[in-house]
Amino acid sequence: MRRVHERTVPLYHRTRSFRVYASNVMPGMLQTSGYATGLLRSITAFQGTPDDVADAVWARAQRSRVIREGDHRFALVLEETVLYYRVSDDAAMAAQLEHVLSVMGQPNVSLGIIPARARRTVWPLEAFYAFDDQQVAVETLTAEINLTTPGEIRTYLRAFSELSRSAVRGAEARALITKALAALG
Repeated sequence: MRRVHERTVPLYHRTRSFRVYASNVMPGMLQTSGYATGLLRSITAFQGTPDDVADAVWARAQRSRVIREGDHRFALVLEETVLYYRVSDDAAMAAQLEHVLSVMGQPNVSLGIIPARARRTVWPLEAFYAFDDQQVAVETLTAEINLTTPGEIRTYLRAFSELSRSAVRGAEARALITKALAALG
């Protein structure tokens, strides 16, 4: 898994505008090491791949520095359920949610959360990352599909726009994150 993260570093560095929709887990660029460790351990166990979790977590953290460094903008839309899926222990989940609260205050980050009860024009989709208008990476159970065909990219960007309309931001998003934190007990 480490090599997968290292291989995408140039893409992350050259991308100026990230649009990310997450329906199942926190986007990689938001993940704390504790959360990433829990998630990547689960993936390794399920897929039966060699355990390079510690190296992969380090590589993911290095790649994710773009959220704090350089000239990058992030529009992130999460399903509310992502705040509750426990892919790590409670302490790591709490640290992850607190980290999201911190990151959403950055001027280069727009974070929206689609409430579970929101009226929708687009149903929940597979997680995807749009890198400028040049590429969309779609995450499936067994692979990451990289789309570069203009028509496919436009479809995902349109879906992102529609999903964004269902999301709450600012104080409402903070309230949803705080509620998820409180649910950890």
